[in-house]
Amino acid sequence: MLQNNSLSSVILPPEWERQDAIVMAWPHRDTDWGYMLNEAEACYKAITTAIVREMPLIVVAPNIEEVSCRLSDIDHNEKIIFHKCDTNDTWARDFGPISVLNGNDKLMLDFKFDAWGMKFAANKDNLVCRSMERSSIFNARLVNCQDFVLEGGSIESDGKGTILTTSRCLLSPNRNSALSKQEIEEVLHSRLGAKKVLWLNHGELAGDDTDAHIDTLARLAPNDTILYVKSDNTGDEQYESLMLMEKELMSMTNADGKPFNLLPLPCPAPIYDEDGERLPATYANYLITNNQVLVPIYGQHDNDEKALSIIKKAFNNRDVVGIDCNALIKQHGSLHCITMQIPENFLKK
Repeated sequence: MLQNNSLSSVILPPEWERQDAIVMAWPHRDTDWGYMLNEAEACYKAITTAIVREMPLIVVAPNIEEVSCRLSDIDHNEKIIFHKCDTNDTWARDFGPISVLNGNDKLMLDFKFDAWGMKFAANKDNLVCRSMERSSIFNARLVNCQDFVLEGGSIESDGKGTILTTSRCLLSPNRNSALSKQEIEEVLHSRLGAKKVLWLNHGELAGDDTDAHIDTLARLAPNDTILYVKSDNTGDEQYESLMLMEKELMSMTNADGKPFNLLPLPCPAPIYDEDGERLPATYANYLITNNQVLVPIYGQHDNDEKALSIIKKAFNNRDVVGIDCNALIKQHGSLHCITMQIPENFLKK
């Protein structure tokens, strides 16, 4: 059983609340991006440009001088905060700090990252949060939660006690195998303030190696809304699983017992790598910032435009901006996976 370090009145803010900054870890030669580094950096640079139009960006990299030089030509680059730190890879959503409020205390939870069930090396990425704390970037206290494996991409919060996740991920035997489902729920209650945990037992994307992260499938949004991936192609290998997921979502209610307003997102047409493996393209992997929603698009005009229009319905007070993420899905992730938001008043001024 886990050590007792629960928090008394914790709240996990939803992504659409005010933020101080976004964190990204930059691709380098020793990451899996090495063979396509120029293509990857071009995508990261486009995302950086969109973020710093409105807010600070914290860039984590082992070679900050080199990255700073490459970003010197973008507008508002004075908003970039560089943090020097070794990394295995760049999936900041999953090894970055999970920020919560506990009464008046601002806490950054440092959960254990084991690279999605020990699929890849994570020895450097698992130290990033502690490195950032030592740099005094944040006006918050880091809490050691290394007794529990949890990735930011595996949970969604509405800020009112509802946590949405997937059984396939959180109950994976390569994450917290010593714990029962009930014990895992207790961790989500004590550390993230979950009043109600919604478990999706269905839904997965071909080519996904995260064990069905929720941020590839279904996203909580304001006004008790869930945006989710839906396939209308009965011949698609994902069709049945996503249809069963939709049925689960239709039966769910939030922590207050209210049903959700469901907004289906289209599936991109299948995209394959050079070996013929299908890549996990999804429009659900968008990033919410203070004034924008940055949405991954894939050069598929009709699908891209439909997805942008649907996301705008849920976030009508923000600009919805599409960014080509064909480069990112070659490493089986997308836009939300490479970013992590830092809530308002967590960054030192």
